Amino acid sequence: MNIVGLLLAAGSATRFGSDKLSHRLPHGVPMAVQAARHLRSAVSRVVAAVKPGTEELALQLRSEGCEIVVCANAVEGMGASLACAARAAGKADGYLVALADMPFVRPSTIAAVRDALASGAALAAPYWRARRGHPVGISGTFFDDLLACKGDEGAKQLFARNEVRKVAVGDPGVIRDIDTPADLAPPSKV
Repeated sequence: MNIVGLLLAAGSATRFGSDKLSHRLPHGVPMAVQAARHLRSAVSRVVAAVKPGTEELALQLRSEGCEIVVCANAVEGMGASLACAARAAGKADGYLVALADMPFVRPSTIAAVRDALASGAALAAPYWRARRGHPVGISGTFFDDLLACKGDEGAKQLFARNEVRKVAVGDPGVIRDIDTPADLAPPSKV
């Protein structure tokens, strides 16, 4: 199947206080690059949506094998970035939508969501301890819906209106998005 990765890397990151997506993780790799590497481990083609004025980020992601699309209306929210990335990717059998500020999602989790799409799921999402996370899988039958996304909700309404295949994972990274520097601290043991 032709499943394309869509990496959303066009957010404003205002709560982080600096360029969050280029922030280096403890092992020295920028956050967005880590997310891109994990996504690329599961699919051969990744389209990364970036906002205007982030040439260094675009260069980093391109060097990881991502195709880059500059989303001129990224300030409108995640939905605009998702529509922009889907438009650039074109029609495909399915899409894996990942967020560049979620670098701790395991490659095995991404592969599991991809496999759910490949086995016929219209929508798929990883669940950790009954909490839905990312990346999400979206069948190509929803291509027009992706193009219509806007605002800051991304594909939230699409998932609310349709059946979602739950992919149970033992990966807390699926719910660990980085919004502030404090979010980079190791998670507490629960």
